[in-house]
Amino acid sequence: MDESGVMNENAGPYQGLDRFECRRKLEGDLQEQGYLMDKTPYTVPVGKCYRCKTVIEPYLSKQWFVNTKPLAEEAIKAVEEGRTRIIPKQWEKTYYEWMYNIRDWCISRQIWWGHRIPAWYCDHCGEIIVSEEDPTTCPNCKSDTLRQETDVLDTWFSSGLWPFSTMGWPEETRTLKKFYPTNVLITGFDILFFWVARMMMMGIKFMGDVPFYDVYLHALVRDEQGQKMSKSKGNIVDPIVEMDKYGADAFRFALTAFAAMGRDVRVSDKRIQGYRFFINKIWNAGKFVLANIEGFDSGGEAPDPRELSLADAWILTELNKTVEATRNALEEYRFNDAADKLYQFTWHLFCDWYIELSKPLLNTNAAPVTRWVLRHVLKSILELLHPIIPFVTEEIWQHLPGRDGLSIVIAEYPKVDHGLDFPDRAGEMQHIIDIITGVRSIRGETNISPATRLDIVLRMKSKEVQQSVDDYGFFIRDLARVQSISFIPEEAPRPKRCALAVTAQAEVYVPLEGVIDIDKEKDRLFKQIAKMEKELEGKTKKLSNPGFLEKADPEVVAEQRQIKEELEFKLEKLLKARELLEG
Repeated sequence: MDESGVMNENAGPYQGLDRFECRRKLEGDLQEQGYLMDKTPYTVPVGKCYRCKTVIEPYLSKQWFVNTKPLAEEAIKAVEEGRTRIIPKQWEKTYYEWMYNIRDWCISRQIWWGHRIPAWYCDHCGEIIVSEEDPTTCPNCKSDTLRQETDVLDTWFSSGLWPFSTMGWPEETRTLKKFYPTNVLITGFDILFFWVARMMMMGIKFMGDVPFYDVYLHALVRDEQGQKMSKSKGNIVDPIVEMDKYGADAFRFALTAFAAMGRDVRVSDKRIQGYRFFINKIWNAGKFVLANIEGFDSGGEAPDPRELSLADAWILTELNKTVEATRNALEEYRFNDAADKLYQFTWHLFCDWYIELSKPLLNTNAAPVTRWVLRHVLKSILELLHPIIPFVTEEIWQHLPGRDGLSIVIAEYPKVDHGLDFPDRAGEMQHIIDIITGVRSIRGETNISPATRLDIVLRMKSKEVQQSVDDYGFFIRDLARVQSISFIPEEAPRPKRCALAVTAQAEVYVPLEGVIDIDKEKDRLFKQIAKMEKELEGKTKKLSNPGFLEKADPEVVAEQRQIKEELEFKLEKLLKARELLEG
């Protein structure tokens, strides 16, 4: 058959027939002439075009090839010697397997669009001429009847030249000298062979050096069930639609937070929406800080460390930890770890804790120092987050007084400031935070109204921490809604009818007599526990049933297991609350 799947002159009476029509005619002729003895259906692998699914026929044709073995040897050596690192390291094995078993590379394609192969044929003597310039005559017979090869280069051949061909090669331009080799290539693991390996081979061959020092291979983006996205499945997540719904910053942060090294990314609306709340949190934090530093000199040199409150020392120390962890994560391509660290610090430490701790300080003589700390920490957060969240961070940064430069994009990325590192004082503040957390937990577990101010009794493990609690007790009174704080010595017996929370440095007792109706609360808890135990028994029985596990969809089974875990967690909390009331 010819290139179009039509039977050629060698097909005898079937010449001119389409391949499928020819097969039907041939079968009919065999039947008619008595040569067809039997027909048995069987399955055979059939090659199909990956785009249009047309059946592909084996067909011999002349093509252009590259002898890749000597090229691959140099590219293998570059990775073995550490001149180029492949990250995650697990992909090195795949790279080596492919390169060690490499075959000649067919680089010619019979398509309309691409770089034409620079080869010409002499119609007079058959000479093949490969030239950088268009030849006018045949070097062998001097004939001028030349025609250029109609095939084009494989896309990946052209792409393999990209690291240097885009910067003026073969001329030695300033741009080429500056940017070749480059530091890092970020791409998908699925084109490690198609593109990365070809760039390595081409770069070393034509430039004498590796094209990049690090190759970071990111994972594939899948749907929330972990399936590869495809139009036929209808599970494509359109980035434009997601950004219209949740904002570009939230979408960017979500993808960064999902991008764990070596694991595929599962994208879902629910998770992206969660990060929109994070962007709102940053915006509100920015509004709070700007409102409280407006009209005041909050920039300039750092204050004298002796003027810092425990809360100031704590947040500055935590900021240093966050800066160090974020920089390390980014340098090691652990983008999700960087995003997680920034999320935890921004939301939980700065917004949930320090902003609340700063409110009483802003009404004291410590206000100027607190304003400096608020501005400094917010500015650092914005600069740390900017590579992931460029739009909101730029907008807030532009309103900061005393900012350096025209844009956050050219601001220096934060570094650890050892002059603002106070581990001992930060530890003291952490003990106060733990006490506040303990009181809040008791309030929730025993169903005490948030409006009720509590008396608490503390048994401390050290006099130094007790002194800190005494000095900064207003933090506990404000944030835990506590009326009075008293201390008991280590040898004193445990107070009765009290709820207890234990921290690293304290036993926190909350007397419940007169705060809640203990008998009524115990009755409520008994009923809730009985109801929850019944629900948990049903879920346990269901998940122990082999029939259910075999027949139900995996998603349904996973959902039931999650419900069971949530019930167990809630039941544990209720049992603890009951135990406290009975103590």
